[in-house]
Amino acid sequence: MAWDPELYHKFQAERFLPFEDLLGLIKVRPGMSVIDLGCGTGELTRRVADHLPESRVLGIDSSPQMLEKATAQARAGLTFELRPIQEVSGPYDLVFSHAAIQWVDDHERLIPRLLSLVKPGGQLAVQLPSNHKHVTQTLLEEIAAGEPFAAALNGWRKSFPVLEVERYAELLYAAGGRELTVFAKIYPHVLADADAIADWTSGTALVPYFERLSALKDEFLKRYRQRLKEVYPNTPVFFGFKRILFAATRAAAGL
Repeated sequence: MAWDPELYHKFQAERFLPFEDLLGLIKVRPGMSVIDLGCGTGELTRRVADHLPESRVLGIDSSPQMLEKATAQARAGLTFELRPIQEVSGPYDLVFSHAAIQWVDDHERLIPRLLSLVKPGGQLAVQLPSNHKHVTQTLLEEIAAGEPFAAALNGWRKSFPVLEVERYAELLYAAGGRELTVFAKIYPHVLADADAIADWTSGTALVPYFERLSALKDEFLKRYRQRLKEVYPNTPVFFGFKRILFAATRAAAGL
């Protein structure tokens, strides 16, 4: 997908809040090998590197647009590569991912695979949005099901691979994860108005619609803004964003 780094960063402060919570779940040790899955524009990957003394940190992302920005963050011990999450191999002392794996299908298989990239005694730490049942998301499905968008999308529907929070705990434990921390949290954001929600969504959830709708994308966004104003007629707007965070240590062999 073609990502717009500037649009994504329009709500940088709000998007970075869960990163701080995820960073707090890391067990800090010097000299770790670390990979950041879905590093985006790299600022937060650099924060991870700065947080972990003497470590070697690799940030990977499948977006050339994001990686073009990320390379400016590179330094000794911090590098970036263009690579999809599905093609990563290990092992690492820490596998870290902030707001990225929601774009990867089949979490029933993905979560055990991510933990398998971790060295015994190492750690997996992940944050992912779990807001797909929120009205801001369900409106997109409703609009896409109507014309002229349904014909243009030709049967395509956005998939939501995100599982219930309890299932992540079960998958991690079954795959050998121990010292589990798994929770969902609502991040309260107060935005100026309904248009601000549309701007927020334009940098994330709307991206695959824009990519497929081509000449109709402006009309789709216009319709979405109209529907949001019906739901949120007053200002400012409270936008509660649900996210799942988890961390697990991979059990040593034989345990």
